[in-house]
Amino acid sequence: MVNCRVAAILFAAVVIWPWAVRDACAEDYPSRPIRLIVPATPGGILDILARLLSERLDRTLGQPVVVENRPAAAGNLGVELVAKAAPDGYSLCLIQVGNVAANPHLYKDLSFDPLRDLAPVATVASSPEIVVAYPGLPANNLTELIALAKREPGKLSYGSAGVGTSTHLGAELFAQMSGTKLLNVPYHGMGPAILDLTAGRVQLAFSGLAPIKSGLQAGSLKALAVAQSMRLKAAPEIPTADESGLPGYEFITWFGVEATAGTPTAIVQKLNTTVNSILETSEIKQRFFELGMEPLTETSAAFSARIQKDYEKYGAMIKAAHIEVN
Repeated sequence: MVNCRVAAILFAAVVIWPWAVRDACAEDYPSRPIRLIVPATPGGILDILARLLSERLDRTLGQPVVVENRPAAAGNLGVELVAKAAPDGYSLCLIQVGNVAANPHLYKDLSFDPLRDLAPVATVASSPEIVVAYPGLPANNLTELIALAKREPGKLSYGSAGVGTSTHLGAELFAQMSGTKLLNVPYHGMGPAILDLTAGRVQLAFSGLAPIKSGLQAGSLKALAVAQSMRLKAAPEIPTADESGLPGYEFITWFGVEATAGTPTAIVQKLNTTVNSILETSEIKQRFFELGMEPLTETSAAFSARIQKDYEKYGAMIKAAHIEVN
């Protein structure tokens, strides 16, 4: 009887001890600096968001949050660093939807699985794509654009930030839903693409508001629709796709924080609560408004469901369009 009782106590200790240690670690978290990996170059929207977030996480968590830019391999290198890091909450990654929903379908040699190896922490912001045109294009809404594209299949060109980017995939979804064929002209980023659009060397672009805002204000570009069900708060004059002639067309780039799979639930929850509280501040709301973005607050479970849904959506879209990255 004594031996059985001792065995039971030892078994309970073995089972419970790791959880007790994990909870204790979560209570002390963070006790040292956190690194926030950005799988993009400095100065871009992902980098801007990371620095806005890190400054406020510093104050709230009481430890430095250090931004590290790791832009190589279409962002896959930066995401991989977190996927393979220790699951302790000290290595985080600020991603955009394409990093986890599109790249796994575009790059067949990834050494990690974003659905298996990452832990969704918190969403941060959303930015719908805007269908924007050269002012001389004889189309002022999506109905007219679709009719024009069908009269001249494959002749209308759009500038994108590269094959497989959101600015490419948003256009592919538009083409699939409208039954049209457009010509992708890939650039190294949206900066040069918008310059050529302004000059009329390409006719269209599918872009977030930030790169095209000054062009819209100056009249050197014209917006045909925003790809979401509600008008954009930062540009309410732009009609939705439903209003402009392509009901149901929605393409939103979202941004969020991920940790390594296996990170203690209590740490994930603490980070989620902290990020959401930062997004509720008037300072952040105003800054996001200026960037043409909107704060996006969700639980970690809702974020996980969002990733799964978009992973399937992007996979089907990429397969249907036969998109390959060489």
